[in-house]
Amino acid sequence: MNINKDFHHTNEQLNDELIIIEAAKLNPNHFAPLYEKYYKKIFNYVYQRIDCKDTSFDITSQIFLKALINLPKYQYKGVPFASWLYRIAYNEIMQEFKSKKDLQTINADISDLRYICEETKEPFFEEYLPLIKKLILELNQKDLEIIELRFFEKKGFKEIAEILEISEVNAKVRVYRIIEKLKKSISKIKV
Repeated sequence: MNINKDFHHTNEQLNDELIIIEAAKLNPNHFAPLYEKYYKKIFNYVYQRIDCKDTSFDITSQIFLKALINLPKYQYKGVPFASWLYRIAYNEIMQEFKSKKDLQTINADISDLRYICEETKEPFFEEYLPLIKKLILELNQKDLEIIELRFFEKKGFKEIAEILEISEVNAKVRVYRIIEKLKKSISKIKV
């Protein structure tokens, strides 16, 4: 069995998913398995960014409606279908932020924040939590998005590149530049 480690999907799973996608392109009734498989992940992604359940439900509905309407345009690129859904979600969230600037939030659990400390090679202490959250919220929108995809959504660089429509190298460089920036900020506070 050949496992695509970047996305935690086997090639067989990706091929099975592609069969469902192609069937759904011909008959929208076949879209249900994709909806059921990804609804919760996409909703959680939106909810982490918006932090309002009603608005998150509305946006998630829009995402799946757009996905269904635009499904004939979908092209398989060797990554899970979720990448395409996350790209639509990202665009919908950005639209929402443009109309309501005060919506931006971040919901992360301790293990997500601990992982950021590990990447910065800084020791993790509970008292760093407010500082780390503050520093992350101060990031510009593009930096925040890439950090969320990498650390909170646990996406590989190839999938991040697909979602944000950038190169894989660019995704890696951006993540490590942001990590370096966070590391410097944390170090300044500790001194």
